[in-house]
Amino acid sequence: MRLSVKTLENRFVRLEPFTEGHKADLRAACDADPEVWTNLYPYSMAGEHFDPMWKRMAADAAAHRSIHFAVMVADRCVGITCYSSFDEVNAVCEVGGTYYHPDVRGGAVNPAAKRLIMGDAFSSGARRVAFRVDALNLRSQAAVAKLGAAREGVLRQDRVTWTGRIRDTVMFSVLKPEWPDVRDRLDARLAALG
Repeated sequence: MRLSVKTLENRFVRLEPFTEGHKADLRAACDADPEVWTNLYPYSMAGEHFDPMWKRMAADAAAHRSIHFAVMVADRCVGITCYSSFDEVNAVCEVGGTYYHPDVRGGAVNPAAKRLIMGDAFSSGARRVAFRVDALNLRSQAAVAKLGAAREGVLRQDRVTWTGRIRDTVMFSVLKPEWPDVRDRLDARLAALG
């Protein structure tokens, strides 16, 4: 597996490699829902937490520990998603760190972005694409399941969030042999959205 930094695009979204040019729009998107960062994320990108997280993400990208994408709709950054925890030898990667402005949730943006990023992962040689979701985040669990990912189980007390809450993490994955069916269902879903 060889993941690389590139732009991915379909008719709904464009995933662009993270740059300083995305910073202002992403900050505004993150500030649009401060409660979600407190209640459901292991870290915060709202308010005063944005700049330190931006620096951390840039450092992780520079060290090739992650590949961050700005999620673009009509030339505006409405969120972020990334590859993380990738293991090129074993052909495994995680798709996560996903956040969208509340205005674009529940429509075509998430399935369109996941169609692009999973398609890129599998065409780059991935054998397994994993998703980790906070057990309290029922909306994200439903969205990942709706993508066609298999629920694998719960990692109990997996992480301490930035607020000190101890989080359980629900694991999902899509395997390479499953990808054609998952892809076709995603394509049909996106076609129905226009």
